[in-house]
Amino acid sequence: MRVYLVIIDETDEALVALRFAARRAAKTDGTVHLLALVPPQPFNAFAGVQATIEDEARSRAETLVTAAAGNLLSQGGKTPLISVKVGEQLKVVRQYLTDHPEVSALVLGAASEGGPGPLITHFTGPGAAQMPCPVFLIPGHLDEAAIERLSG
Repeated sequence: MRVYLVIIDETDEALVALRFAARRAAKTDGTVHLLALVPPQPFNAFAGVQATIEDEARSRAETLVTAAAGNLLSQGGKTPLISVKVGEQLKVVRQYLTDHPEVSALVLGAASEGGPGPLITHFTGPGAAQMPCPVFLIPGHLDEAAIERLSG
């Protein structure tokens, strides 16, 4: 079975990547893994404040990834595997790919304007040579029809 990993955040690019991965999974009898990343919070000398900040960040990420999973299910997709991880973006994604060798492709969405984000820069640059799977880079300007046509 093919497994497509999508990094979920609050950007339009993540939604484009999710739409592509969902359609690709449906056409290949595959599944989607959704990974929400919670950045490490800056140290706060007051432990209670630190814990509250971390809890709020994790809760926001969990809400976001749960909504994305609901969106996927409403489109007739299979139930995705959902993960929320705390840590530095690049390290967490690399570790996830190491821990989940069943992942067939990392699906990233590109912004419709502006430069690439840190994930695209890292995973399509020199770091691409060390990837355990292909990286699908989905242009952010694609509409539903284009995503449907290209995901086949």
